[in-house]
Amino acid sequence: MLGQILPAKNIDEITPYISVLGNLQDGRSPHIGCKKKCCIRLTNHQKSNRKITSLGLILPYLNSYYLFEATPDIEEQLESIESNSKYLLDGIFLTHAHIGHYSGLIFFVREALGSINIKTYTMPRLESLIRENGPWSQLVEQKNIVLKKLINQTSIQISDKVKVIPFIVPHRDEYSETVGYKIIGPNKTALFIPDIDKWERWNTKIEELIKDVDIAWLDDTFFDQFEIKNISISEIPHPLVIETMKRLNNMPQVDRKKIYFIHLNHTNPLINLFSQES
Repeated sequence: MLGQILPAKNIDEITPYISVLGNLQDGRSPHIGCKKKCCIRLTNHQKSNRKITSLGLILPYLNSYYLFEATPDIEEQLESIESNSKYLLDGIFLTHAHIGHYSGLIFFVREALGSINIKTYTMPRLESLIRENGPWSQLVEQKNIVLKKLINQTSIQISDKVKVIPFIVPHRDEYSETVGYKIIGPNKTALFIPDIDKWERWNTKIEELIKDVDIAWLDDTFFDQFEIKNISISEIPHPLVIETMKRLNNMPQVDRKKIYFIHLNHTNPLINLFSQES
């Protein structure tokens, strides 16, 4: 279900696991100001369950968890983990400085959550943006968060069982770099690339990364070029679903089964599980 934490089956009290906390693009669904059928016909249940893209990395043996992205839906996403568990937030990995990916940090200030020393992992430009500009800088000054600077392709060991590797990807980098993450656990490895420009603009072959992991969450913001009417698709050059499918179609089935589309725009017909495209 969209945006709802997925219960882990057959999980013991030791094995780390990942839960999908949302799979939508920054502007949510329903999207603000949208009067099209993709948004105005949603039921209350659909509205409450659709959340912006985020992952929760759960470490049961440490009673802790990490977020990947701090979205505007962060309150519900934290609650979805903490309401039925004893796990506490230990850190956050951010990909870049677009609103759906880091603006949720603002709820950690003393007027809201009032968090204490939450480790927040960022690349250098994003680290500077947060440290040097209000209102984000007050999070650092008041020790709500502790910034941890990432280095491209350098792993972070967050426990004896799990490490995380950031890698730079091409994207609209007005305010910061953009990264994806490889999450390496004791049994399986995951790939998380919620935002990227066309695969052809990257000097890394996505096929090779997919072969090296067990599951891959890939940016597929738009289904095709006809989806957006009021702006040129060239201005938002995400990989189209149909392009990704065509590119990866010749991969072995065992690799294609690893792929899940994430970061879906409100217009993307894949959101509707009963659509022809889905």
